[in-house]
Amino acid sequence: LMSAIGGIDMALWDIKGKAHDRPVYDLLGGAVRDRVQVYAWIGGNAPAEMAQAARDKVAAGYSALKMVGPADGGQLRFIDTFAKIEAVVAQVAAVRAAIGPNIGLGVDFHGVTHKGMAKVLAKELEPFHPLFIEEPVLPENNEALRDIAQHTTIPIATGERLYSRWDFKQLLQDGYVDIIQPDVVHAGGISEVSKIAAMAEAYDVALAPHCPLGPVALAASIQIDAAMPNAFIQEQVVGVDDLINGLGMKYLVAPTEFSLRAGYVSIPTGAGLGITVNEEAVRAAAAIGHRWRVPQCRNEDGTVSEW
Repeated sequence: LMSAIGGIDMALWDIKGKAHDRPVYDLLGGAVRDRVQVYAWIGGNAPAEMAQAARDKVAAGYSALKMVGPADGGQLRFIDTFAKIEAVVAQVAAVRAAIGPNIGLGVDFHGVTHKGMAKVLAKELEPFHPLFIEEPVLPENNEALRDIAQHTTIPIATGERLYSRWDFKQLLQDGYVDIIQPDVVHAGGISEVSKIAAMAEAYDVALAPHCPLGPVALAASIQIDAAMPNAFIQEQVVGVDDLINGLGMKYLVAPTEFSLRAGYVSIPTGAGLGITVNEEAVRAAAAIGHRWRVPQCRNEDGTVSEW
């Protein structure tokens, strides 16, 4: 429901902005910044593979990266061996050594850990100074963030699977989250995420919108970032470079609005969302359709693991 509302809401903001010839952030109260830092995802399993991917992204101009902690084959059971912790630490150590101390590095637990092992993993990662750890537990278990926060000084991020201000209300009241990550597509659109961001500012919590999707979602997220004082970084899993040279070229008339400079993307100044959608390309893609399924991961004993 909130995803459906989100799509309509983003479209209406774009229509209103174009009708008044103003960017959406002006309608939200005005820009508080002229650019926003973005981070790139790096993948792989072997430490050397991930280290090379990190070097490539830094060379492309990124000043912050994010990696999955427990990767495929490294799922953590409720209580697990320290060997799996060491495998994650080896990956993070290799990436940190490759990029140096001044590049931000987030580590996404993606909810594949449980409280017992998340505490251990967070403590072991502290020497590598992560920018944050993300989703150390699933949102159904957010009360466990209290115990994890007491075992680490690393900022804790979560929120991609929370879908309204009411979902975030208790999380913010509890006081154990440092960064919230609402997804503008799935959390009701620009209207709802703006309210969530304002709530978070009152609790001294930073905003880093979740955005693993395409150029429209990224454009909407950046409009929110422009107007929210507590926004500090923007996810864009597709990749600004991919938007310009790959996927985005299909769906945007002029994808260069997302040009990357020194780790930042400039806030678009165009009306509405600041982009023009290639509607013919969208219709062509819709005619083909897709059959996306969540990857299935299992532990050694055959039990299903979160992904």
